[in-house]
Amino acid sequence: MVSDWQMVDEGWGRKAVDFATLNEPSNCREYVTLHQQLDVRDGDRLLDIACGAGLALELARARGASCAGIDASPRLVAVARDRVPDGDLHVGDMRALPWADGHFDVVTSFRGIWGTTPEVIAEVHRVLAPGGRLGLTVWGHVKRSPGFWALEPLTLAAPPQVRHQAEMVALGRPGAGEELLEAAGFVDVRRVDITFAWEFADPEHFARALAAVGPAFEAIQAVGEDAFIEHARSVAREHVREGLPLRAEIADVGYLARKPA
Repeated sequence: MVSDWQMVDEGWGRKAVDFATLNEPSNCREYVTLHQQLDVRDGDRLLDIACGAGLALELARARGASCAGIDASPRLVAVARDRVPDGDLHVGDMRALPWADGHFDVVTSFRGIWGTTPEVIAEVHRVLAPGGRLGLTVWGHVKRSPGFWALEPLTLAAPPQVRHQAEMVALGRPGAGEELLEAAGFVDVRRVDITFAWEFADPEHFARALAAVGPAFEAIQAVGEDAFIEHARSVAREHVREGLPLRAEIADVGYLARKPA
């Protein structure tokens, strides 16, 4: 029997190279901002949960960290291993981390822990050393974001899946993340705004990049890939600016916390 975490590869892994090269590079702003907020430094033992194609790990290693990661998609982890060949990378379930208690100084997760997966926070607490730092990001108020247009094609999914997407991003609501982290035993919890903007060369590149994310797969299941791509192109055409890239600024929220020493 295939477990729910193993099914993630169906959506996120089917276009792993497109995601890694067309979509993820724009996430660098988010990755760098959170690493800076956490003061990731030389010698830190860092774990990235839902590490995907490993770009955040590659950037953490550039700051001197010793890196580990876990993701449910074997195809994304293959890209991560290519980017971070000396990393301790695993394909697995983030609700059952394969590391000992207190193993890491820093744990990050970039839009990988959601309102629908609160049990992961207990595992994060377990693998962090006393005094260890946690940083995670979630979507903020996306519908009020100037770049909400870039996420609109995902709403082509069937209504139950759209509702599930809303449940996932609920962790970005004021007070939600703070309550979850404090209940798990974290201290010094604070919420910060994270810099986030997607940029694409043209509507064609945007549509191809968006089609590589997991929620797009749900929309594609509902309407078909050709219809999804054409709809995404059509949405993007309305935001073309002469001589400038397509740009979508989206509200991104970070939570910083510490395990008591």
